[in-house]
Amino acid sequence: MQEVHLWCTSSASRCFGPVAKPSLGRGMHGWTHGRHGSDDSSTGKNEPVFRRSFANSSEKGAIQTGGEPRHTMTADETVNLLKQWLTEERLSAKAQNDPRAHAHFLVRYPSGKQGHMFAIVVPKGRDLVAVSSMTRVDEGQQKEMSEHMKDEGGDWAEWVHESRLHLIRTGVDWVIHMGHEGDKKPGPLQAFNVSLPIWFDGLTKHEFMNSLRRLWLAKLAVIHEIKYSYGPGVGKPGPVDDWAKSKTQPSGNHPEPEAAPTAEIEFDEKMSFGSGFDPSEWA
Repeated sequence: MQEVHLWCTSSASRCFGPVAKPSLGRGMHGWTHGRHGSDDSSTGKNEPVFRRSFANSSEKGAIQTGGEPRHTMTADETVNLLKQWLTEERLSAKAQNDPRAHAHFLVRYPSGKQGHMFAIVVPKGRDLVAVSSMTRVDEGQQKEMSEHMKDEGGDWAEWVHESRLHLIRTGVDWVIHMGHEGDKKPGPLQAFNVSLPIWFDGLTKHEFMNSLRRLWLAKLAVIHEIKYSYGPGVGKPGPVDDWAKSKTQPSGNHPEPEAAPTAEIEFDEKMSFGSGFDPSEWA
């Protein structure tokens, strides 16, 4: 493979080496960088320089690092990495039977009784890891919301609006479930889900653990807002109207959620990933 190298300072004010344009049938591989002893006349400081490489189009998609093409992980390699990272962080994982996935784990994060339950899924037919967590709102809190709707409809609408804006600002994917009876207007907030996809080419331990942390903090903010506005609840998970139909027609892919009677907010530990949304919809 023949390459033409163009060396430039980070400010692009100076370049070193032959300058060449790629001919037809040749593609750009990407960038590698390092710190060299070249001096930028505009700053008088050593700055990183970048190497731009051109190679045959037959190798398109390979990213060179030290002369070797970057390896794209398989689903099995990804699953093994996830298991390794969870073990290193002392997070226990419980495998779930999910025919749509290469692997489906339930993980409590942070570890301990106060942790939240997360689903970690490697769906078939996609090159990504999906991390998600579902929260059910307490029955007593739902009752307070219903009364708020009747007494102060405008304030209630503003509260829901602000909750949606908060979830948007977090940068995570989210779904909320509002109560309803037939075609009647939406009732109280009954459940919400937060999720993040991590594609294989960007999967690192840092990205994986940081995704868990971001989702956990996004959940905490909503939970604390619910508790602040509508009290501590009665310690019993409230209904979720959107799940009523699926409960009457159980399937292997959508098992009935497990209750947590002593929890102020119930963690849906058995809900199969994809209920209410599809990982294949991610672009």
